[in-house]
Amino acid sequence: MSDDHTHVQEFFSARAADWDSRFPDDGPAYAAAVAELGLRMGDRVLDAGCGTGRALPSLRAAVGPSGVVVGADLTPAMLEAAVRAGRHRDGQLLLADVAALPLRPRSLDAVFGAGLISHLPRPAENLRELARVVRPGGVLALFHPIGRAALAARQGRQITPEDLRAEPNLRPLLSGSGWRMTSYADEDARFLALAVRED
Repeated sequence: MSDDHTHVQEFFSARAADWDSRFPDDGPAYAAAVAELGLRMGDRVLDAGCGTGRALPSLRAAVGPSGVVVGADLTPAMLEAAVRAGRHRDGQLLLADVAALPLRPRSLDAVFGAGLISHLPRPAENLRELARVVRPGGVLALFHPIGRAALAARQGRQITPEDLRAEPNLRPLLSGSGWRMTSYADEDARFLALAVRED
């Protein structure tokens, strides 16, 4: 396992037990972002880097009982917290690295990634892996329940021009990874970039 993976696991393992209680009001923002994916009954969707599974109930509601919901995360403690919260009932939990998913090519209709992009060790390569498992025309949502400026302020830092989530950086990154950005919103209340899997 690379140092990048070890760092991510250590960071989230230390925070898993109280993660949900630290952000108790994010539920409506997750539901609104999932709604913008445009999922239909019976669709197959991955929550990449699902953490404690906060998106899983909304994803399950969107695809219905005939759909498939998978939550993949690298950190066992986060998946254990998802089980304690009962979210394993809304989707299959998978201990997996989003950089090497044990999923068939073009097997999904959509990917939801909350807070994901800043934790990808090799963003272009990792986004290509997400594109691999999504059918052409499928959708990717990169989401955060607060915008870039609000998150930076919370962490006591400034936004830098190198921020991957800045539109001038994210659009070409997605384009070079098999995705075409279709919408971008960076507001205090949320960050949401949507992209379509190209042929």
